[in-house]
Amino acid sequence: MISYEELLDIFWESYNPTMPSWSRQYMSAVYFHSEDQKKLALETKNRVAANRKIKIYTEIIPASEFYLAEAYHQKYRLRQRPVLMKEFNNLYPATDDFVNSTAAAHVNGYLGGYGTLIDLKTELNNFGLPPETIKKLLEIVEKSDK
Repeated sequence: MISYEELLDIFWESYNPTMPSWSRQYMSAVYFHSEDQKKLALETKNRVAANRKIKIYTEIIPASEFYLAEAYHQKYRLRQRPVLMKEFNNLYPATDDFVNSTAAAHVNGYLGGYGTLIDLKTELNNFGLPPETIKKLLEIVEKSDK
């Protein structure tokens, strides 16, 4: 668990908020659940804009009903690795199970550069992957960790 402020910091560091979206479906947005969160989101947005001297197109809007993206958008980094996806397809033959898998979410995060090789090694045995797939995953993350 992380704080809302930490989540905002990660968002602004890992995302380019300087491009307007070409459709509402793909817009950049930060959602808030309270006035405190709204205030924090606006403060961080303004700070990023001032520090980078750029216009930020990310909207700050109240959270409402949440809809998952289409299945083909889920676990994007993992889907780019056919060798790993083969094993996840074996583990989760139903699309909903794959989409809801915390193991797939964690692996996707590591493949996207979030987390360290040390972190991965500590939780690797929780993913239910065979040794050969574990070896491949470690190679990929180790290469990108340098």
